[in-house]
Amino acid sequence: MTKIQKILFGLQDNKYREFQSSLTPTLEAKSIIGVRVPKLRAMAKEMFANKKQYGVEKFFASLPHKYLEENFLHSFMIEQIKDYDECIERFLEFLPFIDNWAVCDTCHPKVFRKNSAKVLLLAREWIRSESTYTVRYGIDVFMTYFLDENFLPEHLETIASIRSGEYYVNMMQAWYFATALAKQWDDAVKIIEDKKLSPWVHNKSIQKAKESFRVTQEHKDYLVKLRIK
Repeated sequence: MTKIQKILFGLQDNKYREFQSSLTPTLEAKSIIGVRVPKLRAMAKEMFANKKQYGVEKFFASLPHKYLEENFLHSFMIEQIKDYDECIERFLEFLPFIDNWAVCDTCHPKVFRKNSAKVLLLAREWIRSESTYTVRYGIDVFMTYFLDENFLPEHLETIASIRSGEYYVNMMQAWYFATALAKQWDDAVKIIEDKKLSPWVHNKSIQKAKESFRVTQEHKDYLVKLRIK
C-alpha cells in the first residue's frame, strides 16, 4: 500500500464501511475502506498544507485511484486551491474519473463562485456530456452557484431540457428543481405548471420539494395538484 492508503486503513471503521457501501451501490464493496467524511476532510487539509511530506503531486497524478476515500481526498484538496486556473486544471483532470454520486456531489471550490462566468460556460458543456457523473456535476454547478445572486430564469430552461435514462442524472435534475422551487418559486413553478420535465423528474421534483423545509406549506399543497398521474 501507499503511505496515504496506510493512513486511510488506520482510520477504518468497518460499520461505517458497510453503511457507505449501501449508499453507493454502483461501487464494489472492496473499493471502500470505511473512513468518515469529517476525518477525510481533516486529512485532506493536513495533506494540502504539507504537500511534499505526503507526495500530493504524485497523488494527484495517480488517477484512477483504487479506493473511494482516495477520491474524496482528491476532491477535498481541489476545493482548497485558491487560484482558479490551477483549480480548474486539477478538476478537469479529475472529473473523468468520478464514478459515483457521493464524490460527484462534494467538490465545491470557493474559487468557482468567484469565477462564476467561466464556470457557467463549462457547466453548459458538462450537461451535454455522455458521462453520467459529468452531467450530474454540471447540474450540481447550476444548483450550487446559480440559484441565488447569479440566477437567471433561462437556467431553469437549460436544466429542464436535459433528457437522460440515467437514474443519477434524473435524481440530480429533480434535486435542482426542488431547490429552485424553494429559492426561485415564481420562475421555477412555471416549469412544473408547463410540464417541461420528463414525468419521472417532474413528480420526483414535487416529492423532494414537499420534503423540503424551505418550501412553504401553501406551495406544497399547490404542487401536489400538479403531479402527473
